[in-house]
Amino acid sequence: MPWFRSHRRDDPQGRAPDTPDALREYAGQYSETRFWTKMSRVFKRAGYELLEKALWLHYAAQRPETPGWAKATAYGALAYFILPFDAIPDWLFGYGLTDDLSALTLAVATISRYIDAGVRRRTTAKLDAWFGRPAHRRPMRTVE
Repeated sequence: MPWFRSHRRDDPQGRAPDTPDALREYAGQYSETRFWTKMSRVFKRAGYELLEKALWLHYAAQRPETPGWAKATAYGALAYFILPFDAIPDWLFGYGLTDDLSALTLAVATISRYIDAGVRRRTTAKLDAWFGRPAHRRPMRTVE
């Protein structure tokens, strides 16, 4: 039985995926609709860093140049992020998204070669639309 089917909240041995192979087990559970629903639901609570990693993976997986194994890794991590069962339930304030962040970070490290400047620009544009442009990235004022 695949790892994600045996993994439940009530499973005392349940844990977040800790290898790229474990992430790929989730790939078939990914849905773009569920991804955007989850992003809109948690974006204020999740914070910039978690959403940045999720968007990097989402946009990198959409690139035709990204190989199948990297897409499966990205979609696996994103599926773990959107699925309701977790090693740590998402509703636990302060801790609930830490396992999701770990899975996303592992996937980003694994497929970082395919997260190019175009992926980063699309991500920045989306995050700027949601959060506004951070002060450290605003253009400097001209001095007269």
